[in-house]
Parts: sequence; structure tokens; C-alpha cells
Amino acid sequence: MAASTLTEVARLAGVSPATASRVLNGSARIPGKDIADRVRQAAESLGYIPNAQAQGLAKSSSGLIGLIVHDIADPYFAAIARGVQDAAREQHKMVLLATTEGAPDSEKEAVAAFAARRADSIVIAGSRTSRTEDLEGNTELAAELDRYCRNGGHVGVIGHGIVGAAAADGYRVVSVPNEELAAQLATELAASREEDFVIVGGPEGLFTSDDRIRGFQRGLASAGLPAADVIRTDFTRAGGFEAGLALAARITPSQPGTETKRLCIFAVNDVMAIGAAAALRSQGLRIPRDAAVAGFDDIETLRDFRPALSTVHLPLEEIGRQAASSAAGPSPDDAGSPPITGQVILRRSTEVAHPSSAESVA
Repeated sequence: MAASTLTEVARLAGVSPATASRVLNGSARIPGKDIADRVRQAAESLGYIPNAQAQGLAKSSSGLIGLIVHDIADPYFAAIARGVQDAAREQHKMVLLATTEGAPDSEKEAVAAFAARRADSIVIAGSRTSRTEDLEGNTELAAELDRYCRNGGHVGVIGHGIVGAAAADGYRVVSVPNEELAAQLATELAASREEDFVIVGGPEGLFTSDDRIRGFQRGLASAGLPAADVIRTDFTRAGGFEAGLALAARITPSQPGTETKRLCIFAVNDVMAIGAAAALRSQGLRIPRDAAVAGFDDIETLRDFRPALSTVHLPLEEIGRQAASSAAGPSPDDAGSPPITGQVILRRSTEVAHPSSAESVA
């Protein structure tokens, strides 16, 4: 059965299509109550569904927030998305979601799609990149966002600003102190151990990963320790697993009777730490007996991870909420959101182990 039309509603209510549109699409020029009630009753009896795009034109607002993440299956982005959804609910808006695997050219396509649907604001979550292969994508993404902002759009970006973006109005960044928190983690870990440190990081040029690597190295230096070795891999669980296999070979003695070399491994996000821990376990190694492992973010998944993983807690839902709220623009009584902070949390996975009390990775 064909959908009812606005013309049919107007005919049944005995008014013009323009009058029916003003009632149903949210125009400020609503006719008298009797006429408005008649139009709404006609629409209900016909099962008419209002046109959201027409409502957006009438209200100068689509009621939509676009959210761009690398991978919604990653608990880090899922938590941020919950925060964006909370803010959207407060604003009486709906969230449109795009996942891009972190490619700037895919992010540009998502921005263009949201702009075409007249999204009131766009939130972009995920690390920025300065890799050579992303230069063209960065340029196109920046141009698309600048065009969107010039046409009245608002953008909230988490972490670092968009590379090359020039728009000043309607463009806000929610900064995350990744470097400072990674330095704190290194300092606290260095205070209680003597083994060598290794960092499992993402590809070089990925801003979030590079910030955390730089901060961790700074923390080791402030503790008087040499710089950690850095293994570069994908910024994913699979990347962490691959790095963990390589590290297992360094931990396991090559000759019978040789002492096992224990390491302290810092993975620059929790999913990479989980992958590295799984790889160590697959090679018969235990945490923290054979290796200490720490991550970053404190994702919800860690509640079920054993041994409990040392990490840096970030208020991910609050970060998402702030990004969505700041992109909506300041309210008259808005005093500004507090800066994002985090907390180092040391758990079982980095304890100075005793062989009798070591615990397997779950």
C-alpha cells in the first residue's frame, strides 16, 4: 500500500497543502488550534508519516548528529558513542553513525554524507594521522569539514584537530592528555621493577599512539631508565597479538637451562594489550610471572579480563558527551566543560611476580 501524502492529509482536513505542512513540519507559523487539530487528526487517520527533511527545513534543524568512528566494535569507540548518544538525547536529537577504519578519505565521505543530510553537528572520534599515504585524504577531509562549517555546521573532534582544517567558527577539539598520562604510567611502573621495558605501538604518524609512546619514554627517562624498545604494528588487537608472538620469543629461553628474560610490556591501547597477552599465553607464558603487561584506556571489556590489566583510565563516555555538547555550540549559561583527566590504575598484570602466585591469562 502506498504511503499517504501531505496533499491527501490537506484534502481530508479541508486546508491547503501549505497549511498542512506548517502544522506537521514544525513551522513557527502554525494556524489556529482548531485548524491544527483538524490537520493532526487527518494525518493520524491516514497514517501519514511526516517528512523529516521537510521538518528540518521548517525548523532550520535536522535534529541529527553525525558520529564518525574507526570501528564501533572496538569497546573504546563504543563507550564514546554512548556518551555522544547521551548528549544527543539531552538535545532531543538522533545519532547517525559511520565507521571508517581510520582512513581520512573514508572520513571525508562520511562528512559529505552527513552534510548532505543537513546534520546539525558532526563528532569525529579516532586518531589523526600524518602518514604519507594519508596526506591526500587529510587535505580532502579538511576541505570537506571547512565547507560544512562555512554552511553553518558544527564539528567536535576528539584528541587532535583535523590536519589542515582552517575553519574557526563551529569547530571544537576535546583534548585528551595522552602524553602526560602515559608518562605517569611509566613513572609508576618504573618505581617497582628492574626488567626491560618494551612498547607496543601503532604505526608511526598515528597521533594518539605517538603521544602515548613519547609520554611513556619521557616517564622512563625521568626515572633514570633507558628508553624502551618500540614495536610498531596495527593499532588493533590483531596487531597486539602479532607483537606478542615476537615478544614471546624474547622471553622464552633459547637454550635449556637458560634463565627466562622477563619483560614489562606497555601496549598503547587496551585492545593491543589484550592481543599481546593472548599471544604470550598461546606460547605457554604467564602474566605476571613471565611478563608484565599494561594498556591504556580502561575499556569496559577489562572487567572480565584475567589477570586484571594495569592501564590508564579515561572517562570515555564523558569524552563523547563533551564532544557532542561542544559541537552543538555554547549555551547562554554554559561555563565551559572541565578538562579531560585520567588516572593510572595498576592491577595484577604488572605485579612484581612470584612464581608460586603467578596467574594465567584468561
